[in-house]
Amino acid sequence: MTTEKPVPNGRLRAVRMGLLMSQDDLARAIREAGQEVGQPNDASKRLVQRWEAGVTTAPRPVYARALEAVTGLPIEALGFEIPVPMARVSDDGRGGHDLAPSSPATPKGSGAVPQTEPKNGKGNYSGVWLSRYEFFSSGRDNNFTGLHYVVLLQHGNRLTVRSLPDASLNPNSPLTMDLTVEGNVVTGTWTEQTATDGYYAGARYHGAIQLLVEPTGRKMVGKWVGFGKEFDVNTGPWELVFKDASTNKATLDRYNRRPEE
Repeated sequence: MTTEKPVPNGRLRAVRMGLLMSQDDLARAIREAGQEVGQPNDASKRLVQRWEAGVTTAPRPVYARALEAVTGLPIEALGFEIPVPMARVSDDGRGGHDLAPSSPATPKGSGAVPQTEPKNGKGNYSGVWLSRYEFFSSGRDNNFTGLHYVVLLQHGNRLTVRSLPDASLNPNSPLTMDLTVEGNVVTGTWTEQTATDGYYAGARYHGAIQLLVEPTGRKMVGKWVGFGKEFDVNTGPWELVFKDASTNKATLDRYNRRPEE
């Protein structure tokens, strides 16, 4: 009998690192969020480790609500399964009213393409990248550029991208991407929440993206597709430029700043 290994939750780890939080920091913030709404919880570093390792794939509702409050993202955008009531294994593995760990998201024989071997010094694409896209604003009748320093984490052929909190050209406009890599082709989706005090007044934009990885593995170039205010389909160039293979706190602190135009 073969026991399949859990699939790490790269999305949650990318979000946590994008918030410049350690696992202890996230656990503390989850406890504080629960206290604020009168739903206390026992979040711990060990619990966060189990989530990120993929051992527990769906948190209890009390944790899910606190996670959403801390990150500002829905639970499904954090790499978790949507909770379904069961009573087997608790978040900390001690038993109780909770959800059972599930099998990995990619079943055997799914045809997943092995990850490529870029030359960024780590054997995969994980690291800090500069995201740059261009778009036309019909309301302002001009072309504009969006810049973010982002944390990219790779697990197999899956790439998760999360912008650093203070590292966008337009403040308070977090960017996330959920991608897969097949050979030198990267395909997926993007989401950006615009600043509430900015021109787009907190509007949420999302769409699809496809990029080609250059032979060096240090640059991805392609196009985005999305919808405009009049429900017209828009598109424009998008590129990711590799900056640093490290994702430790010191590196993230260094890139947690407004990119130069």
